Amino acid sequence: MGRDKALLDCGGAPLWRRQWRVLEQAGAGEIFLSARPDQAWVPPGVTTLADAVPGAGPLAGIAAALARCQTSHLLVLAVDLPHMPPAWFAQLAATCTPGRGAVGRRGKFFEPLAAIYPCELRAAAEAALGRGDFALQAFIAAAADRMIVHDITDAAAPWFENWNEPAERSGNADPR
Repeated sequence: MGRDKALLDCGGAPLWRRQWRVLEQAGAGEIFLSARPDQAWVPPGVTTLADAVPGAGPLAGIAAALARCQTSHLLVLAVDLPHMPPAWFAQLAATCTPGRGAVGRRGKFFEPLAAIYPCELRAAAEAALGRGDFALQAFIAAAADRMIVHDITDAAAPWFENWNEPAERSGNADPR
């Protein structure tokens, strides 16, 4: 990308701020940001979490958040999903039960970065990291008894488009 995705403009605000609002609207009781130590842009008053295992990808952030979570479930939203509406999380939350979360799936692939995890998966996440198994697809597949799977409809598919390349940013093609 060449720069921090969290700071990309999304409707006049940085992308991280947009995602923060989505989480608030989805009913998240406490919100924290998974950020690298070198991300000095994080404003004062925003709780940040360091990855449980540096350099281990998103599973490390999820494990750190599960360890910090004070509720029964953890809602996860990646910063680079600028079209995700709060309604997606309402749909997932409606099927969550004690000890069971919810995740979307398109075809064979899960969408683990817009999902709700039961906090009971903390030990499994830490164990996977300890083994060097950082792949979220494998983690979700192994946790199938703890996750309700929602097939993502064609109408909902655009919600999962991410900003991984500069050209993918609608209305903002500046690659710097």
